[in-house]
Amino acid sequence: MNWDDLRFLVVIGREGTLAGAARRLKVDQTTVARRLRALEDALGTPLFERSDGRWQPTATGARVLERATRIEEDVAGLTRIADAGRPGIHGTVRITSVGAIIADWLVPRLPDLYARHPGLDVALVGSNDNLNVARREADIAIRLARPETGDFVIRKLADVGFAVYASAAGEPPDSWVCYDEDLAHTPEMRWLAPRLADSRVRLRSNGVEALTRAVAAGIGQAVLPCFIADTHTGLTRQSGPAPVVTRELWLLIHPDAKQQPRVAAVAEWLAAQFAEHRPAFLGPP
Repeated sequence: MNWDDLRFLVVIGREGTLAGAARRLKVDQTTVARRLRALEDALGTPLFERSDGRWQPTATGARVLERATRIEEDVAGLTRIADAGRPGIHGTVRITSVGAIIADWLVPRLPDLYARHPGLDVALVGSNDNLNVARREADIAIRLARPETGDFVIRKLADVGFAVYASAAGEPPDSWVCYDEDLAHTPEMRWLAPRLADSRVRLRSNGVEALTRAVAAGIGQAVLPCFIADTHTGLTRQSGPAPVVTRELWLLIHPDAKQQPRVAAVAEWLAAQFAEHRPAFLGPP
């Protein structure tokens, strides 16, 4: 059995389609299918079956997938242990968070990090998805919720306030712009949901940047994070001095990654940056 085939198995299980696995692994679908067949031949049993356009693990496949996932995390742990033994602060640190924090807040502050640690490189992944820190999809995650499960070193960074904003030009519209259905579970959308019953939603998006631009253009009002909207000259707050929703911002690191000098250095820098700007995240009264 080729041990690398297990990596393909895990990604197929995670993505649910050969196309999705191929995109994640950066190969073509034919390669993914071939590696799956090779593993099934080696083990002498089918591991997946296709149902409603998705690849579902068989009973045996589910057990193999569970063990293979643990192997994947163990291999990632070995890499972190080796990295921790390298002296100095250099190399690449992968940070993931929602796009608004990555683009609007973190990127402008990176020159300070590079000045402190010239040997560092940073890979930023702006995503609403919870990339898995244990699998080394990211070294550091900044998330708008405290994790309920998982073995992480966690640290609260800030409270993030959300308020209602409209365009600074003209009267506030009676229509709204808001997140799409994929983000209906967020606290800000749950707060907004009953207020949409008698109102028109003129635009939906999964990105804060698009909503912010739409509000500034007068398309509708929106619930936006204060640290972005309060500094936008084209917006004005409509909901008063107190946030209508407050969410907690957390930093997550795998315990093994915390032993790596470069990850520890970036984590401490992030904590200091958020501490310095904590009032702006909650929103000035």
